[in-house]
Amino acid sequence: MALLEVEELQTHFFTSAGIVRAVDGVSYTVEEGETVAVVGESGCGKSVSALSILRLIPWPPGRIVGGSIRFMGRDLLGLSDAEIRQVRGRDIGMVFQEPMTSLNPVLTIGRQLTEPLEAHLDKNDQQARERALELLRLVGISDPQRRLGQYPHHLSGGMRQRVMIAMALACEPKLIIADEPTTALDVTIQAQILELMKDLTQRLGVALVIITHNLGVVARYADRVNVMYAGRIIETGSARDIYHDPRHPYTLALLRSVPRLDQPRRARLDPVEGQPPDLTRLDGGCPFRPRCRYAIQRCATDYPPLMETGPGHRSACWRKDDLEPPLRKAS
Repeated sequence: MALLEVEELQTHFFTSAGIVRAVDGVSYTVEEGETVAVVGESGCGKSVSALSILRLIPWPPGRIVGGSIRFMGRDLLGLSDAEIRQVRGRDIGMVFQEPMTSLNPVLTIGRQLTEPLEAHLDKNDQQARERALELLRLVGISDPQRRLGQYPHHLSGGMRQRVMIAMALACEPKLIIADEPTTALDVTIQAQILELMKDLTQRLGVALVIITHNLGVVARYADRVNVMYAGRIIETGSARDIYHDPRHPYTLALLRSVPRLDQPRRARLDPVEGQPPDLTRLDGGCPFRPRCRYAIQRCATDYPPLMETGPGHRSACWRKDDLEPPLRKAS
């Protein structure tokens, strides 16, 4: 049995403009100790699918309308509000996208670290403080004694993100969900944060779901990759499969749009043309077809299911066997 099993998850937002099908039938699993990446453009449903796991979708306007989410055999959608609060932080940790808006600006770093320890693990003040110091050392923050008394605005962006990781690890969860954990950080700090997360998850045996639009993150840190588009997973496989043998035109377009060091300096980028679709006006066909170089008539009428292209590798494309090699040779 997998640690996390998401099956046919549907999360919709009911707005004045219509029903936004932000997540529309997503299924995937996460094994113990595994790192799974969820990749796609902004607005494809990555963050909403992650927030749905912890039932953090605000109503109104959002609601989980279908599917199931099982964690360690428990149906998370069937838990009461009090029961799901025990899962958040204790069994599943979350690293949110922007630490400055996720950390409480009027509470010290120490209080924000000790609160979940007292709530979930029944630690007293002294025990919680010692654990908080241990966590700050674990994530590489210097002078942790002084940091406990500081507020989020006293810290740099990279240090705030390290605090968020420490909070996610505080109660020794089985799974951590990291929602674009390096957004708004400079490249050097991004690398430090990602190396830190990789090291900690491997050392502590924690499974990780990392949400990102950075394909470099996928190549270096993920075991498996789910590529999302218009609220659905359109390709899934190992990181090696996704990089070396992509079987969906969207995945191929994402890879070709990344600058490469083995190309001439004046080589033009090959961007993904067009715009993501309006999720309130999806029809029965493939939503990527207006931007797709491989689209055929069938794409306009039939949405392709995820079909096997190899062991553990599936693609939702009628022309999955006709794609060109992803790597372009330098001229």
